[in-house]
Amino acid sequence: MSRANSLQTEQLTDSAYYILLALLTPKHGYAIMKYIEELTNGEVKIGPATLYTLIKKMQKSGYILLNEDDDDRRKTYQITQSGELIITAEIERRLRMVAHGNAAIQTAKEESSHEEG
Repeated sequence: MSRANSLQTEQLTDSAYYILLALLTPKHGYAIMKYIEELTNGEVKIGPATLYTLIKKMQKSGYILLNEDDDDRRKTYQITQSGELIITAEIERRLRMVAHGNAAIQTAKEESSHEEG
């Protein structure tokens, strides 16, 4: 399987999904956590242990890179081109899942109304 194909079939966890969304513009760790909480109106909160574990994994996968800064206290990360490809594929996958869910609910309602009528 080619690299492009593997990106199309790889699925992100919810936490990885939100971290990549946050890094569409470069951010440091605290800003990533704060962005995700604000984006989701507090529905999703990612703690530092989860954040930095996933950042390391996504750095190894080539989805995120660490910016070279002069400030040693704050490390700033940003999404790579591979990361942009995977997040775009993930958004499309999740949109298909929503469409499947809506179709299943509609079918169930129609079948239920036929049984009652």
